[in-house]
Parts: sequence; C-alpha cells; structure tokens
Amino acid sequence: MAVLDFIVNILSTPAILVGLLALLGLALQRKPIEEIVMGTIKTIVGFLVLTAGAGFLQSGSLLAFGEIFNYAFNMQGVVPNNEAVVSMALTDFGQASALIMCIGMILNIVLARFSRMHYIFLTGHHTLYMACMIAVVLSIGGLTGWSLYIAGACVLALIMVISPAYCQPTFRKVTGTDGVALGHFGGIGYALAGVVGKLFKGSRSTEDINFPKRLIFLRDTTVSISITMMVLFVIVTGVAVGRGILEADPSQFQHLNVLLNVDTETTTNWIVWALTAGMSFAGGVYIVLSGVRLIVGEIVPAFKGIAERLVPGAVPAIDCPVAYSYAPNAVIIGFLTSFVAGIAGLFILSAIDSNLTPVALILPGVVPHFFCGATAGVFGNAEGGVKGCIAGSAIHGLLITILPAICMPVFTALGFTSATFSDADFSWIGILFGNLAQTMPGMPLLAICVVCFFIPIVYNFVAPKRTKAE
Repeated sequence: MAVLDFIVNILSTPAILVGLLALLGLALQRKPIEEIVMGTIKTIVGFLVLTAGAGFLQSGSLLAFGEIFNYAFNMQGVVPNNEAVVSMALTDFGQASALIMCIGMILNIVLARFSRMHYIFLTGHHTLYMACMIAVVLSIGGLTGWSLYIAGACVLALIMVISPAYCQPTFRKVTGTDGVALGHFGGIGYALAGVVGKLFKGSRSTEDINFPKRLIFLRDTTVSISITMMVLFVIVTGVAVGRGILEADPSQFQHLNVLLNVDTETTTNWIVWALTAGMSFAGGVYIVLSGVRLIVGEIVPAFKGIAERLVPGAVPAIDCPVAYSYAPNAVIIGFLTSFVAGIAGLFILSAIDSNLTPVALILPGVVPHFFCGATAGVFGNAEGGVKGCIAGSAIHGLLITILPAICMPVFTALGFTSATFSDADFSWIGILFGNLAQTMPGMPLLAICVVCFFIPIVYNFVAPKRTKAE
C-alpha cells in the first residue's frame, strides 16, 4: 500500500503527471538533454502556476463571495462540492479508488491507442475524484475486490476518452487546432453550451466588442474583470452588511475573517474589503492565464513524441482553464450568466419540491459556476459569439443545478447526506451507473462495465472509416 500510495500521489498531482508525460514525449523525439530538462521543468512550473491561481481564487474570493451571497439573500440548501464528497468517500473506499485510478489510466492509453478517440486525460485530481465516485456507485451493486476494481477502471477509462471527444468539435474552434483537448469532467455541459451557441451563429464574438475610445481600457482583461467583480462584491456585500453580517457569528464564515475582524485587531471597512476582494479575483484569473500559456506552449510540442511512437494521433486533454486564454471576456460573462442561471434553477427546484415531489435544493456554488460556467461561456462564444456565450452558459448553469439534485439520492442512500458532485459528467455517470447498480447488481453489472469499455475498440475495427474526401 505504501508503494501504491506513492504512485497515486504522483498520478493525482497534475504538475508531476504532465511533467513526466512531457519528459517522455521529448525523450521519444530524441531531443537533446537540455531541451528535455527545459521542457519538463517549464511544463511542471506552468501547472504549478495554474494550480496556484486556481487555489488563490477558490480559497479567497470565490468562497468568500459564496458565503456573503447566501447570507445576503438568505439562501439555504446544498452546495455541490466535489472535494467534500471525495473526502468522505475515501475513508471507506480509499484502496478501491486508488486501484481504479491506476488501472483506469492504463486502460485510457489502451482506448486511445485502439479506438478512434485518441485522448489521454491529464487532469489527475479529476481522475481521482471520478475513480472515487465510481467506486462508491458500483459498490451499491455488490461489487467488491477485483470485480469492483476492473469494472470501475473500465468505466473510468471510458469517460476519460468520451468526455474530451464530445467537447472536441467545439474546442477545436476555440483553439484553432486538434493538438490539444479539454480534460475536465464537466464535458457534457460544455458540449451542450456549444450546441446551444450554434443557434446564434453570426453573433459578434465577445472578444470583438467595440468600446468607445474613453472605455478602450476595458479591453484589458485584468481591468475589465477587476471593475466587474468590484461592483459585484460591493453590491452583494452591501446587502449582507445591511442584513447584519458584521454582527453574525464569525465561526460560520470561515472565509470572511478579515471582513469580520476575527484575526486582526483593527477594523476593516467592508467597502475596502469588497474592492480588494474584487481585484484579488482578477489577480487569480491573471495567474491562471499565465500558467495556461506556459503549459500549452510546452506540452503540445512535447506530446508529438507520444503521438508518433506510442499512441498515433494522441491528444493531451488538459484541465478547463486551458480554454480561458482564448476568450477572456467570455470567461467573465460565462461565469456571471451561469451563476444567475444557477439561482433560477434553485427557484425551479423549490417549486418542484413544493408542488410536485420532494427534491434537494441545490445552491449555486460559486466555484463550479466560475470554473465550469466560464468554460461553457468560451464554448458558447466559439459557436455563437456574445449571444451564444450567454445562452450556452445559462443552459450550463441550469444543468449543473438540476443534475446534482437528481444524482443526490444515490449518495444519500450510501450515507453521504447533504453531499453531491457539482460538475456535469460526475452527475450523469453517477445517475446512469447508480441506477444500473441497483437494477442489475453483481455479475451483470460487471459485464456491462467491461462491454462498455470494449465497444469503442470493436467499433474502430468493424465500422468503415471515413476517407478524407468524405
């Protein structure tokens, strides 16, 4: 288990995992040692910068904004959170999750090699989260030991190639190349945003918005995001202060210590805090974009070696912030629209709960609506400009509100009360295989999982391939 834990630590650390793959790709191209070292280190540093930016956003402005918003508008319900479910599930399913993850990553390469979906999924923490969820869900069907590990690995490998595959038609338009794919388990939501965006073909891109001369400074992404978020923070914090948040129990607001004057002797004016938090948000986005530019510049050329030698046509599937630098304006529009749609979805669920059938009330989590909503906005913009961005991210916001509510009973049945995953692929996989586990337990469930894995391979060898002319 000590060796297994070490391997899982490497595979679940995106910077090291992608750095090793960059090293392998450069080595397979027989690059000089100095180029191998430089490419590997720059790839690792790029991911560390990206991770630092994401962590800065999540632990600071995003979570603080969520606490303030829920207090300001008196919202109560369940906030979907991947990390919360995983932390609980790993207590009982740690070994199963680790083995499913390790075997699943090997099977991902097998599928990339022998199917028509040549994607190698490189977002290590999402792979671990999905492995953990699959272990929990399949255990409902009575699978244990190696039957659980094999079935889970087959499902994991399948979603690791399918998710980038249904994103790629639109993501190709985002990046202008097939050299990189999106490796993030919100894929079905992004693909849907792209489909909705197509309804608005011809709409001007978010990046082509013409500002008056005196407002030309708003074309600077950092400035425009800062102003937008400062206004948003001031308004929402003002409402929360009016409702008495400064007099509330500080222990329930762990991310607002500065505003609530818990750790400091001097009082921080709430307007100063709101302005600083808004600009901190922009700073986090700037860090993320810097990391993305660095890693994309290194990993795509390095992956050429893997594509040529091991898996012909291999495409690296990278975490969702890889999309942000292609349409920074769509990032902020997508986030805000997805968040507003999440609020609308909460009211829809409330109406269903009151008038039709009991259902969990899903609060709009700021973290998933930022990272996933922003990506959906980029997808919608690629297909339908500003209108596509707004419509696509709105549909996405509703999707990641409704799907977690449907998926929640699966986790409640296992004792994970008030907990559910946020991103769309986790939800549909949980719903599908959770129901299969309950209706077809035991060997039939194992057989279904294995057959699902082999279908893309069999299809590749049986179905006729299209020629370039076609």
